[in-house]
Amino acid sequence: MRTPHSATSATTATTPTTVAFSAVLLVLLTVLVPLSALSAWVDLEIDDTDRYVAAVSPLSSDPAVQSTVADLVTEEAMRQIDLGPLQDTVREFLHETVRSFTTTEPFRNAWDTANRAAHEAVAAALDGDSGEAVTIDLAPVIDQVKQDLVRDGVPFADQIPVERTEITVLGPDQADDLRSSFRWLRYCSIWPAVATLVFLVLVVGIATVRRGLRAGLWATATVGAGFLLGAIALHVLVTLGRGRVLDEVPDNDRDATAAVVDALTASLRTTVWVVLAVGAALLVGAVVARVLLRNRNRRAPADVR
Repeated sequence: MRTPHSATSATTATTPTTVAFSAVLLVLLTVLVPLSALSAWVDLEIDDTDRYVAAVSPLSSDPAVQSTVADLVTEEAMRQIDLGPLQDTVREFLHETVRSFTTTEPFRNAWDTANRAAHEAVAAALDGDSGEAVTIDLAPVIDQVKQDLVRDGVPFADQIPVERTEITVLGPDQADDLRSSFRWLRYCSIWPAVATLVFLVLVVGIATVRRGLRAGLWATATVGAGFLLGAIALHVLVTLGRGRVLDEVPDNDRDATAAVVDALTASLRTTVWVVLAVGAALLVGAVVARVLLRNRNRRAPADVR
């Protein structure tokens, strides 16, 4: 026969109170997952010079970045050169020479050096005054380009000016919109992520201890669904943020800026997939476990006399 305890436990996970609690938990996770990911991202990547440089270092091989650098160096050099009817020919020759240089190891080293210096400028700009754009100064890259071209005897390379030449990452208005958010996320650091994990362990643990295994599995399934919703929310935020950044960037910087933004947010996109996988595993695992437990309980009375 079925005991009173087993009858009660069969309905534990479907009471109105449980359903209401599950709805609240889903809303909390939809907010906490992207908040935790973004605050940890700012603390561990945007605010850390080595991780920042490691994130953007592969961009030295990105065609959009190489093309932007070649365009900027060529345009700056041609402002200093006036060869009349040969102007376009020299421009094309110099552009191809610089473009070829961007595939070399010295360029990659110069790119890392520029971005190590740029990180301080980016961090300062995010803490800066309104109306200030966030940019990457390519002067160290141009200086290395000039030195190598002069050493190789490239005509007119000595006339390439080494001065501040910027790629815009965030326009002034966009930077103003994000500054307060970055400051708040920086203040939060990794603690929302830690608090979220502790909270979830407590929720599942308390549900299991106080109301039984079925309630614990219900809570686990709810957490899995919350992870899925939170990952989707994070993906939407990253996509919308990328679009807003590119909307304000000058057209000639758009491709390079897109490459930089994608490199810096790569870890967030990875987080989306990881959280989706974890959420799906928790949800499916909990549902399968509940089905197996229900089938076992249905068979159990047959053995009780």
